[in-house]
Amino acid sequence: MTPGDTSDLPMDEHRLTTPVGAEDLGRLKIGDVVFLTGLVFTGRNGLYQKLFEEKAAPPVDIPSLTNVTFHCSPAVAEKAPGVWEVAAVTATASFRFEKHVPMLMDQYGVRLVIGKGGMSPEVYEKHFKRLGAVFLNTVGYGIGAQYGRGVKGVREVHWLEELGIAQAMWVLEVEGFGPFLVECDSQGNSLYGLALGESNETLKPLYEGLPLPSLRRLGEVHNPEDEVF
Repeated sequence: MTPGDTSDLPMDEHRLTTPVGAEDLGRLKIGDVVFLTGLVFTGRNGLYQKLFEEKAAPPVDIPSLTNVTFHCSPAVAEKAPGVWEVAAVTATASFRFEKHVPMLMDQYGVRLVIGKGGMSPEVYEKHFKRLGAVFLNTVGYGIGAQYGRGVKGVREVHWLEELGIAQAMWVLEVEGFGPFLVECDSQGNSLYGLALGESNETLKPLYEGLPLPSLRRLGEVHNPEDEVF
């Protein structure tokens, strides 16, 4: 496979149990499909603010619980006091958490991050590759109910009253939870990075012969690699 060519990527399916071991993580390749069974905890800005800005002690021993986190907002309903039903789970953009995710990985042993849109090449190279961690991307739009079917229950929820449903730390019991796509493997390779390189090669001929931008100060570019996708 040449750099930037995603056409020949093999796609294997993996069914993993949390916490996911280093050997299993090392077998995952970009483009592979993953389903999870075990425990997953959710995390967003509210949780990260508590842990890393306010220096609050974690409400649960994360390393002994799981090494998998999900950037998401679960759609939950309390069917009885303390009994929660998760109807759907929708991922949120993971690049928003690039400041805190490396801290989560270093301090609490997280090695599998689920989210949407991937993270920067710098974070993958400096942190994911160093730790042998993997990023899983949700597939498509509007399939939150599909992911919800993989949530068998809520093990516990923390900081709910303070942070609200979307930002609280939910510990979810999952079974056959997925499908997720391997966006970054344990070597720091990125599926989005390959696709972007392929797109840039396709766009290069479109720029040939164009005059230099006249409004360069306002963001016009003459290089497909400078475009934002």
